Amino acid sequence: MQNLILASSSPRRKELLENLHLSFAISSSEVDESFDPRLSPEEVVMELADRKARKVFQENQDALVIGSDTVVVANNQILGKPADEAEAISMLQTLSGKQHDVYTGVSIVSKENSTRFYEKTEVWFWELTEDMIRSYVKTGEPLDKAGAYGIQQLGSMLVKKIHGDYFAVVGLPVSRTIRELKRLGYQLPY
Repeated sequence: MQNLILASSSPRRKELLENLHLSFAISSSEVDESFDPRLSPEEVVMELADRKARKVFQENQDALVIGSDTVVVANNQILGKPADEAEAISMLQTLSGKQHDVYTGVSIVSKENSTRFYEKTEVWFWELTEDMIRSYVKTGEPLDKAGAYGIQQLGSMLVKKIHGDYFAVVGLPVSRTIRELKRLGYQLPY
């Protein structure tokens, strides 16, 4: 069976793959995450996911490497990870009481093949009070997450509803990823 590597240090992506009983290694891929502002959100996440996967693949050419990237889009603006608490508060104020889109891009690279794709999920937030926003930010949870929230943790209390792939919001569209791995010849354990 071909070696599988997750090009991410995200504990959420790691957990999602572990839930599928896949055997894989982790290799963090620090890459330049700047992007051309003229790119669409789907192009941005696929490009960043591809950079991550290809960087790890350069050192592991016998493997199948998965890279992934997630952004939140509100008011036609891409929200990545907040730089600090003030930016997290600002992002959550922007999302409060409104619908936004979460894009997660995936790139799978091997010697023989590669593919990239994205999933888009619509998310609606409840109207948030200043106290709720500040209390949530003080937990530290928003600081390493696109859009300043994690749907699978405390941030779940902010979410009114979603339309689309929940796991893409967490950070990896699991069902589509499995199908693409299989299409590329990866032997699943089941």
